[in-house]
Amino acid sequence: MNKSDLHQIILLQLEQNLLVAQAATQRAIDAATDEETVPEHKYDTLALEASYLAHGQAMRVQECEEDIRVFKELVLREASDTVVMASLVTVANEENERKYFFIGPRAGGVSVDCQGIEVSVLTPQAPLGKALLGRQVEDEIELAINGITVYYEVMDIA
Repeated sequence: MNKSDLHQIILLQLEQNLLVAQAATQRAIDAATDEETVPEHKYDTLALEASYLAHGQAMRVQECEEDIRVFKELVLREASDTVVMASLVTVANEENERKYFFIGPRAGGVSVDCQGIEVSVLTPQAPLGKALLGRQVEDEIELAINGITVYYEVMDIA
């Protein structure tokens, strides 16, 4: 899997997320300013609630824009012996099921399809991201998630 292609696919997904957030913001603004939401009495809070929603959606747009900016500036390095920022990491669980993670500075949880393989963006702030940083191929990771211990082995670093 070409890491440069993966980077572009992630950027496309982030741009799609931005478009969705912008559309949601516009709908929330429209709802907040619609004449149907004008308060009829002091306990009518529909317009106020809609304005809070519009503000939250506008903040989401800013987060999406920042995700895109940071990913555009991300330097893709050649494969390393250890997991670092912008590494593409393949891990296997105890059942030998493989999972693919791109270590990114933001947008954790975003998943994309690259050449038929699902790759998830993982940030160093996430427990698994933190556990993976600095690891090498064949290193084992033990991680407690919701009281359940899971084990992963680093299979490949690109």
